[in-house]
Amino acid sequence: MTAQIIDGKRIASELRGRVAGEVARVKRDSALTPGLAVVLVGQDPASQVYVRSKHKQSQEAGMASFEHVLPEDVSQADLLAVITRLNRDPLVHGILVQLPLPKTVSTEAVINAIDPAKDVDGLHPNNAGRLAGGFAALSPCTPLGCIILSKSMHASLEGMNAIVIGRSNLVGRPLVQLLLNENATVTIAHSRSRDLKTLCARADLVYAAVGRPEMVRGDWIKPGATVIDVGINRLSDAAGKTRLVGDVAFAEVSEVAGAITPVPGGVGQMTVACLLVNTLRAACAIAGLPKPGV
Repeated sequence: MTAQIIDGKRIASELRGRVAGEVARVKRDSALTPGLAVVLVGQDPASQVYVRSKHKQSQEAGMASFEHVLPEDVSQADLLAVITRLNRDPLVHGILVQLPLPKTVSTEAVINAIDPAKDVDGLHPNNAGRLAGGFAALSPCTPLGCIILSKSMHASLEGMNAIVIGRSNLVGRPLVQLLLNENATVTIAHSRSRDLKTLCARADLVYAAVGRPEMVRGDWIKPGATVIDVGINRLSDAAGKTRLVGDVAFAEVSEVAGAITPVPGGVGQMTVACLLVNTLRAACAIAGLPKPGV
């Protein structure tokens, strides 16, 4: 068996197209232009790449895009003042503070300062609590992308056995809640779980988000299972060249799984597309409009 490759690039492109169509509709019908503000602290190269991508894709979708680049040594008070201004700005419907932040700034304080209605990263305790309670909420973008990729292979996730390896607030924990909302049967595991191999072998859906290169092996996987690899790890060879790998041993697992996401070209493509979805949903909710069709 050779697994079907789940084309995150294609699925993300189609999703962005649907978002652009809905943005054009709310502009035409309601004179509303969804606006996304991204706050970047410092000059981290990877973060700069992400921010440029978000800016480009939001503009291509017809949204207003606002960038705020602050120095590495910005004080917490000054950063919180920027967030307060964005909370009050009627042109801004989504606020994303690029993580990680410098150690001199409390990430918790910054997340808590964002208006939950504009929290398009889905990390504010209000949104996390609503998601955990099964209520409507802005959900973190990467887990939302994982669900969309899964449903590209399965019309319904109801009753399927799923395992989430990783318990971060950004991916693992919210992904569990989204899977429960889809009526899947969910196991949450992590790097300290005993006998991960046996736990995985029961799962129809495997989500690897543990941050360990190629940790999930081929003999862990139930034949025909769908494997969603959230990991992004850089490995260096003897010559000093680097390559990107996921948390899944792709070649091995591809021989057993029914479907698998590649790294790169899988989940990462979906994260920014889902950020656009959240910004559009937030804009409509703030304006009192019906939920958009994405």
